[in-house]
Amino acid sequence: MATVRQVLNGRPRDLGGFAVRRVLPAAGLRTVGPFIFFDHMGPAHFAPGAGVDVRPHPHIGLATVTYLFAGEFMHRDSLGTAQLIRPGDVNWMVAGRGIVHSERTPPESRAAEGGATLHGIQTWIALPRDAEETEPSFAHHPAASLPEVCGEGWTLRLIAGTAFGLRAPTAVFSPMFYVAATLEAGAVIEMPMEHAERAAYLAEGSMEVAGERREVGEMLVFAPGAAAAIRALAPSRIMLLGGAPLDGPRHVWWNFVSSSLERIELAKVDWSEERFAPVPGDPERIPLPER
Repeated sequence: MATVRQVLNGRPRDLGGFAVRRVLPAAGLRTVGPFIFFDHMGPAHFAPGAGVDVRPHPHIGLATVTYLFAGEFMHRDSLGTAQLIRPGDVNWMVAGRGIVHSERTPPESRAAEGGATLHGIQTWIALPRDAEETEPSFAHHPAASLPEVCGEGWTLRLIAGTAFGLRAPTAVFSPMFYVAATLEAGAVIEMPMEHAERAAYLAEGSMEVAGERREVGEMLVFAPGAAAAIRALAPSRIMLLGGAPLDGPRHVWWNFVSSSLERIELAKVDWSEERFAPVPGDPERIPLPER
């Protein structure tokens, strides 16, 4: 049995002042477990006074996860949340029936000598059908609250779900795992076996899997039930992710995810007619795309 079922390469996207690698959804593979969207942001460096300004925009039918390696964001949402996220923290936002949020580089970072930086991962988790219309919520989990396990030259921090005998404090809706792994050169880790769908994304460094060298921007999707060892060829950051398959197909349009096309059409109208709740303290909004 082949260890690696598929290799996904992040496609570059310009988000206005900084670049991302978009890995999911990909041609031929829309999801890995409940993960339906995966963006690698940066690394980016901004001139003094500049930064990221993601204006208020809506979501339905998903949970968003922000995890930073460098830099910081101020998250604001229509629930009234105003939360700064720093490297190693987790912002877990459940959109459910509908939420609006913004993410911006805070003024203190913009004013820093040498300018602001940004490097991290943003993902969307598709909610099960029976949870797509759940009440929206937001939870912040500081780095110190996330469980870790360490070995010879490696540290695994569990962001969400269960893996390696650990359980994260994030309130997930289906069986899943999401792990930030840091490895020294020569360190080896094994992929967890208890989840049906599994992948590893190389965010920094270089790694070897099944005798092949892999570089930054590649996501390896592993064959079901196949044992998989990852060896770092240099100091590396690797994101491990996956879980149970989704309970049926999902439609994605702009920032909306749903098992129902009709529900997405309703969300379009609601945003166009300003029926979503506003974000206190951030009156701007991104218009509905013309597509």
